[in-house]
Amino acid sequence: MKRPQRIHTPLTEAICENLHAGDRILLSGSIITGRDTAHKRLARLITEGSDLPVNLDGETILYAAPTPPRPGRVIGSIGPTTSYRMDGYAPLMMEAGIRGMIGKGSRSAAVRDAIIRHKGVYLGAMGGIAALMSECIKKAEIIAYEDLGPEAIMRLEIEDLPLIVINDVAGRDLYEEALPGVPV
Repeated sequence: MKRPQRIHTPLTEAICENLHAGDRILLSGSIITGRDTAHKRLARLITEGSDLPVNLDGETILYAAPTPPRPGRVIGSIGPTTSYRMDGYAPLMMEAGIRGMIGKGSRSAAVRDAIIRHKGVYLGAMGGIAALMSECIKKAEIIAYEDLGPEAIMRLEIEDLPLIVINDVAGRDLYEEALPGVPV
């Protein structure tokens, strides 16, 4: 079995063009978190032409809301949220600069098209390993929408977060290739 590639953020077009559905990676660097309500707020600001509370250019977003950290820990458990919940916002977020998305489950045709158009990537994180994922997070801070509690936008510094490429710039979809005809 091929070893995972070590990838660092920010993701660039060149990095994304060299990632293929099914590739295993270990991601390090800086990413942000965001879920439904944060996406809704950002989408409204983008549509209005207003300033955003975070620069999305070249960002990778993890669809997650962590639990509070135990004493002496950087963050609590943090697992991927089902990504289709952000599908209505993802093309707009990519247009605003998001290059990478991390979550679980399949994406809509509109999101897959946006990944191709904006030369991005959708990365899958395994559900059910939230406590283990938290071990890859070295720093966490809220950077926007603190009123949302665990769903606030956070900046995370990560090291060797294990992920798999689900959708790539060539339009490949790991779920369709591995499980043809099976809804995921």
